[in-house]
Amino acid sequence: MPKPIARRKTKKAVAKRFKVTGSGKVLRSQAGRRHLLQSKSAKRKRQLAKTAVLDRTDEAR
Repeated sequence: MPKPIARRKTKKAVAKRFKVTGSGKVLRSQAGRRHLLQSKSAKRKRQLAKTAVLDRTDEAR
């Protein structure tokens, strides 16, 4: 009986942080919104809440 092809397991820590869109772009959440928020403006905190598209040069990582 032939040996089954080994498949790589998904890195679950990465799978929770990123999401792939239908067109193949990778979405990520922005850093800087966990703590020390009193020193940041409301506008800055609001903008950090949005998701961002991962740069094409970082996708290989």
